[in-house]
Amino acid sequence: MLNREMPAPPTSGPSLRVPLRALAAALGLAVLALHPGSALADIFTYTDADGTVHFANRPTGDARFKLYIKGDGRRSSARAGVTPVAPSDKSLERFSRYDAWIRQAAALYQIPEELVRAVIKCESDYDPRAVSPVGARGLMQLMPETALRMQVRDAFDARENIFGGTRYLRILANLFNGDLDLTIAGYNAGEGAVMRHGGIPPYAETQAYVTRVRTYYARYRTTRDTTVASIEP
Repeated sequence: MLNREMPAPPTSGPSLRVPLRALAAALGLAVLALHPGSALADIFTYTDADGTVHFANRPTGDARFKLYIKGDGRRSSARAGVTPVAPSDKSLERFSRYDAWIRQAAALYQIPEELVRAVIKCESDYDPRAVSPVGARGLMQLMPETALRMQVRDAFDARENIFGGTRYLRILANLFNGDLDLTIAGYNAGEGAVMRHGGIPPYAETQAYVTRVRTYYARYRTTRDTTVASIEP
């Protein structure tokens, strides 16, 4: 049950600092904070039956490990059999349809509600059926590997997707000490790329993504009507 006395998410400034280190550690983020000498190593991951996430820089013959981040900082793009589904829901109702779950997830993980909305807007335009060419799914476009890490069983389930995506934002915010731009960049390019480049990666897609999410984040903060804020300027 949502604790109504939980501190509200921050509503001013670009910082996302909230000391939820235990959550990050439980999900293995300490393993992702790689030693500088191994920053170019591939990262492999799998989630065991107990929900524990395991990482390694080599699979060691264990077939359960799957490539998560390539050594050059790019996510694996080999998505055989993926059928992309472009966002197609054009109803204005979609911008308010998931309000309760967005608020609950934002409060639970202490992420600004406006940031969650901005990511949903930029990722799927509020269409839970969307699938990207590389296989990212649902409202917050979770990659299969990320969904596993966030313990999301069905990425097309709107509630699960919102909670999983917001949980990932919390982990990124912890990892990058509350830096908003790095948190957004990590959501798009992966935390490995941000760590390797020591900042926003020099990828045109990621740089444009950070700008777009920041733009909608500001719109949601200044325009209380979420439908008006969600309509393309």
